[in-house]
Amino acid sequence: MIVAVHQPQYLPWLGYFDKIRRADVFCYLDNVQYKKNDWQNRNRIKTSQGWQWMTVPVLYQFPQKIFEVKINPNARWRKKHLQALITNYRRAPFFKQFIDVYEQIYSEKWEYLCELNIYFIERLKEALGLGQKPAIKSSRLELREDPTDRLIDICKAVKADTYMSGQDGVNYMDLKRFKENDIKVIIQAFKHPVYPQLFKGFQSHMSMVDLLFNCGSGSLGNIIEANSGQK
Repeated sequence: MIVAVHQPQYLPWLGYFDKIRRADVFCYLDNVQYKKNDWQNRNRIKTSQGWQWMTVPVLYQFPQKIFEVKINPNARWRKKHLQALITNYRRAPFFKQFIDVYEQIYSEKWEYLCELNIYFIERLKEALGLGQKPAIKSSRLELREDPTDRLIDICKAVKADTYMSGQDGVNYMDLKRFKENDIKVIIQAFKHPVYPQLFKGFQSHMSMVDLLFNCGSGSLGNIIEANSGQK
């Protein structure tokens, strides 16, 4: 069994969902320290002028963990984000198929960033045909603090014999300790695909919403395989 682990991000990019697609179970790493100016409260969409940030305003105090970070209740960000999607994707082929999802999510009040992110990811998983993939929160597990020990504990908790790491993961993991615990480590070899987009030119590393509006449900696996031969 393969497990993949990642912090819950806001409207993640394609590589995030490719990791979910390849794993048997996914763990939201929500009990580690929140990082400012990272992907946990923002992501990018494509516009006629290039790309633009979609940022959720938060009330963060060091050293809060991800699941502790609250959204600023005084900021009017929900209407702004929804309008940005409507303005930039209303002419996309699958706009009408998915806009209701975003309207529903942005109509609700969210207190915690982590709750918003995970709910969004789970809905996007459904749209991509990945709704059957099980997911857990690391905050619900008994884990050690050391980064490598934490990952080993997650693997053992879900009875996984293989851990899928991102390409940068080897920089902080002690691979020897995985081997000592009979856990295989594989690296996610993700090559960003090219797919049809609105507006001139191709812009990579956009939020998954860009792929969904342009290419529709179930498009992630098909486009990756068509571009690189991966399965």
